[in-house]
Amino acid sequence: MSQIDADENILSETTENSERGLKLVPVSESIRYRKRAQSAEKENESLAQALAEAKAESSRMAEQLSGMELEQKLMRKLAGAGTVDLESAVLIAKARMEGSKNTDVDSVIEQLKREKQYLFEDERGSSVAAQRTAPAKDRVTSNQSVLERAAKKAATTGNRADLQEYLRRRRNFL
Repeated sequence: MSQIDADENILSETTENSERGLKLVPVSESIRYRKRAQSAEKENESLAQALAEAKAESSRMAEQLSGMELEQKLMRKLAGAGTVDLESAVLIAKARMEGSKNTDVDSVIEQLKREKQYLFEDERGSSVAAQRTAPAKDRVTSNQSVLERAAKKAATTGNRADLQEYLRRRRNFL
């Protein structure tokens, strides 16, 4: 078969296929289309994965924001209620609020006031914890005066034994 016969066969097949609605495409162009389709599918998969990661990050950040807002609200309310130890009160209140989802901030604070009175000041403005440590403060002031007396004695006499005594008391005090 000659070259002219081959061209005529291709031409006749093209006209027959065009009459049937089919169109022949060269192989190199078909390969190019397939590669473009494969790269588009890969890009689609990577974009879908990036979108899923972004949504997960967004939901995680929304949870963090709501947690921070709750903590700020608790801090403001507890400070207004006269909390002595704000950090402890916030931690306890957050733990109680996590236990049940429908609790109100005010009801949690009232419950804390009833159950853990030592976290709040009483009506006079003093806390229960401050009353318990009053004797310890007296000991500190008496030790402070003993330390001051030893320091004055060491400074005035210049004696090594007095200086040694002052340093020993200071080490025990600090």
